[in-house]
This record gives sequence, C-alpha cells and structure tokens, in this order.
Amino acid sequence: MEQFLETIRIEGGVAFHLPYHVRRMNETLSRKLGLAEGLDLVAALGDVSAFRQRTRCRVVYDRAVRSVEFFPYRIRPVKSLLVVGDDHVDYGFKYADRSALDACFARRGECDDVLIVRDGYVTDTSIANVAFLKDGAWYTPSVPLLKGTMRASLLDEGRICEAHIAVDDLRQYSRLRLFNAMIPFGEIDLPMRSVWGV
Repeated sequence: MEQFLETIRIEGGVAFHLPYHVRRMNETLSRKLGLAEGLDLVAALGDVSAFRQRTRCRVVYDRAVRSVEFFPYRIRPVKSLLVVGDDHVDYGFKYADRSALDACFARRGECDDVLIVRDGYVTDTSIANVAFLKDGAWYTPSVPLLKGTMRASLLDEGRICEAHIAVDDLRQYSRLRLFNAMIPFGEIDLPMRSVWGV
C-alpha cells in the first residue's frame, strides 16, 4: 500500500499551519484511499510544547498513522538551481516515496538543487515550492508538483499569486524564493542569475 507523509514545522512549542496539514492529509486519504473519515493528526503529534528550536516532524501514514518522528532542522543552503526538464514526474500527493524527485535532484550537476520544468512550465524544486518577483508582486506556478501547506497559506493571505510560468518567461522576473513547510517565505531569496540553464 502506498504511504504518504506530512512534514510539519514545530518551533517555539507550536506546530505551524496545522489546519493546512490536516486538510491535505484528509484529502489524500479520501482521494487516494477512498476513506471518508480522516485521521487525528493533532492526537498523533501529541504535546509539542517542549520543542523550542525549529524541529521537523515527519508523519508517515496510510490508513493509519504509521510513525511520528522529530528531528532538529537546519536549512540546507541553496545558492544555485539548474533547470531540469521532466514531463513525467508526478508528486501531486505527498508520497513517502520521493524517488522521482530524487532522480531529478541527482541531475543538478554543480548546482545546489534543481528547478523542475514539466511540459515547458516551471513547477517546484526538489524540496520546495517557488515564487518569482516581477513588478513588486510574487508569482508562484499555478501547476506545482505539490500544493504545499506554506504555499496554500501564502495564497490565502494574498502574499503570492498563481501564474502559468513558462521556462521562457523566467527572464521577466528579478528574484525567486524557495519555501515549504519548514522554510518560511523569504528565508531563501535569490537573484534570478542563480538559475542556470534558462
């Protein structure tokens, strides 16, 4: 049976964006496993108040929660991205099996990560959603590989907008940001010259 995961940021004794994780988890259970009722993610996490430093909570589940693990977290430095095309990579659900993303990441060459392009359109990096700056506004690909929880929160807050971003359009943007459940918006902010292969 396929397994799925949620990666939750815990810092200062708080689990961030928990309603977004619960919603994605329950949608996955419904659409992939046909379950009408979700799992109790809050109960699975337990008391997180002791985690003061940034901590990565990794929850693996299928029809039940299979494991809950906590790890200290440090952002992996990203200073450069290589554009990599893969029209078949599929990560529409947060699968525990990341082999398709790992295969893309393995093609990064001397860069720190990859910017994955599918059917001519920008999606995500191997670990994060992305947004690009143009005329004072931030735009995120409308068809990402994964609709991340931080992405959903930023869209709801109006801090980013969706746009179809063709790889040929990248020259129109001045900066990009990488973000995910563990990396707040703005912590990885790069000039577009950091993207290779455009």
